[in-house]
Amino acid sequence: MPGGLGSAARARVTDVPVPKYYRVKEALLDRIVDGSLSPGALIPSEPELCREFGVSRITVRKAIGDLVHEGKLRTEQGKGTFVVKPKLQERFVQRAFGIYQDMERRGLVVSTTVLRQEVIPAPPEVAVRLHLPAGKRVLLLERVRSVEGEKLLLSATYIPEDLCPGLRDDDLSSGSLYQLLREKYGLRIAWGERSLEAVAADQREARLLDLALASPLLLLDTVAYLPDGRPFEYSRVLQRGDRARIEVEFLPAPDET
Repeated sequence: MPGGLGSAARARVTDVPVPKYYRVKEALLDRIVDGSLSPGALIPSEPELCREFGVSRITVRKAIGDLVHEGKLRTEQGKGTFVVKPKLQERFVQRAFGIYQDMERRGLVVSTTVLRQEVIPAPPEVAVRLHLPAGKRVLLLERVRSVEGEKLLLSATYIPEDLCPGLRDDDLSSGSLYQLLREKYGLRIAWGERSLEAVAADQREARLLDLALASPLLLLDTVAYLPDGRPFEYSRVLQRGDRARIEVEFLPAPDET
């Protein structure tokens, strides 16, 4: 079983500074999620955002540009930038394998670079997805996963701290997170919800995955639930679109059998 992180293991956690544009981007995204900026709403102008966040217009344009690439905002010449309506959804059934377990079953070698492994107040979107009070402490685990030496995906996982005390100090640079949660903390997946959509890589994502800006990515947005119905894990996984092929198992609807 993985134990506490020694100095060598801790060295694997990469200190990646958060750019100013990324903070502006996340703040705007939080407002979209909590409804402060509703679908179709006009966001504040560039000068207003510059004053609010104390940043340059170039920084604001970069944040807005990323959200446009991701399909969260749209810009109309001479009118401004607006919040995009949510995408249509379709439901499928899928087996609950983590990336490590899935690749291991296929005989492929998976390696992990841990970017962040820390306890933070839950961001608004995370608190909503995990049914937590605003600001509740969660463990954030951000990793780059490589398969056969090729960077494949960037993942951010959030788990309530009180469900897994000590996870912050576990060695998460190898092995299956789901297996560790099950064996050390008794957290077993009963069921989950997962959405899939196409997005474009922003500057940070492209750099971390060694891709060109705006390269196609598949976004897998997942919430996993315990047998008692509590959500215990929320994750956002960005997988390279040029190296991904999704297989989905489906069953007929009850009225079609």
